[in-house]
Amino acid sequence: MELYARKAIHKGAEVVELAAGGYYAIVAHGLGSNVLRFRDNKRGMEIFRYNGSISMGEIMNAPEIWGLPTLYLPNRFESGLLRTSDALYRLPVNEERFGNHLHGFIQKRAYTVKDMAVKGKTAYVVNEYVYDEKDFFYNCFPVKFTVQIKIELSDKGLTHTVTLINQSDKMMPISLATHTTINAPFVDGGLQENIRLQVPAEEHILFNKSKWLPTGKRAKLSEYDKQYVSGTCPVLKDICNDMYSGGTLTLDGKPFHGTIMTDTASGKKICNEVDDKYKFWIVWNHNGFMNYFCPEPMTAQVNAPNLDMPAEQSGYEELAPGKTYTASQRFFTMG
Repeated sequence: MELYARKAIHKGAEVVELAAGGYYAIVAHGLGSNVLRFRDNKRGMEIFRYNGSISMGEIMNAPEIWGLPTLYLPNRFESGLLRTSDALYRLPVNEERFGNHLHGFIQKRAYTVKDMAVKGKTAYVVNEYVYDEKDFFYNCFPVKFTVQIKIELSDKGLTHTVTLINQSDKMMPISLATHTTINAPFVDGGLQENIRLQVPAEEHILFNKSKWLPTGKRAKLSEYDKQYVSGTCPVLKDICNDMYSGGTLTLDGKPFHGTIMTDTASGKKICNEVDDKYKFWIVWNHNGFMNYFCPEPMTAQVNAPNLDMPAEQSGYEELAPGKTYTASQRFFTMG
């Protein structure tokens, strides 16, 4: 079984290739440390959205909808405003039709490879981006920090760990997500209509659909919502910003904090286990017929810093100067 961590050229760009435990990954440090490809070679599964004929330029134009992009300040901030306990930041309104700021900026930055190695039966890479006054975004968000993203492959799957280090003299807002793009179908030779998604939904977070921002209210699960909990929700339909507070599922008779995606024809599964920092899930699939879907874990609600509610409900946190924040998740396959 192959085991390596090595630099390579993919679509004309330098990347890091990882192989371990029958899994294979391509990590593009030059594009936000995105996991451009994640494959289970043993089971014949293409896990993240990948297309060999798409150019790197096309991916760079829309990095949020390929592979596994990491988002800091994810999703929407109303009118571009971000209120912290010690400042008010005005982010660029880059979603003009709704008047919001969308998705932050670190998914588009060039990271540096800080470490890359094979240890035991694990292959890994650590990529780093230092955010300071040299970044043009700093004009509207002057909070220095470093982000490190570690991608590990082993027979336990792919582990994705994000570390944020506040190197400013201000409180750093914490809202973190991965825009998890799952290939549909994800089994070689499979059919998109056979995929079912299971999400540990507890309460439905309601949105004002004129701007796709939370109203501040939650609802009990409807019959539609309960399809997520039971694992009977098909992904071949239009899913637009179904957001839930996260609970726990059961996998192999044990509690499981994450999502489960099943190809009903083969019985093969993708499992995405997250740590307790990820308190919310939002599901979106680009109108349903684009051959991918996104069950996205988020540490905080959409527009969280601006919501009039306690932090334990919004999920919003702040990181003090000199402090470190880490969130981790794991993807693995079954069947």
